[in-house]
Amino acid sequence: MAWRSRSKAKMKPAIPKERMNEQIRVSSVRLITADGKQVGVVPISEALKTAERADLDLVEISPNANPPVCKIMDFGQYHYQKERKMRESRKKQHIVQTKEVKFGPNTEDHDYNFKKNNALKFLQQHNKVKLTVRFRGRQLAHKDIGHKLLERLLEELKEMVDVEVQPKSEGRTIYTIVNPKKDIDKILGKDDQEQEES
Repeated sequence: MAWRSRSKAKMKPAIPKERMNEQIRVSSVRLITADGKQVGVVPISEALKTAERADLDLVEISPNANPPVCKIMDFGQYHYQKERKMRESRKKQHIVQTKEVKFGPNTEDHDYNFKKNNALKFLQQHNKVKLTVRFRGRQLAHKDIGHKLLERLLEELKEMVDVEVQPKSEGRTIYTIVNPKKDIDKILGKDDQEQEES
């Protein structure tokens, strides 16, 4: 029995924040009709009757106003439209992530180009990229090679990135963090076009 009630609780839809109809507990409201006409301040009983006659709901759309503003509307449709707008805006949001691309101080050209292309992919997805050179054992004595590698990368990517963190040494690594330029899509599009033409 307890198990059933738990599963039911999970399936409950989110409770809307707007108060409606009998939930509105004030003496008077500023009323707006379904077609957007402002009626003015009326007693709550009159507002409820007007909504009932129109076979619609009385919804409190601005509870902090004095008196609260209420509109006559089809609440189900209003709530659906509001949810849809929220879903659409969530789809358009892009959460910026920091992706890491790791190099060794002796990375060969083929590997270097492969990793650089990975970094470009991340930048094209509008993510930050942390470019890291990791040293092992005795390689640590040649940090200058790591600095040169990062300088080469930054030089080759300079059209597409803004440097957020200049190359920095930390333990057995040297790293830099870059952000894609705002018009990176245009820049990369232009590069693709140039390659096709050549």
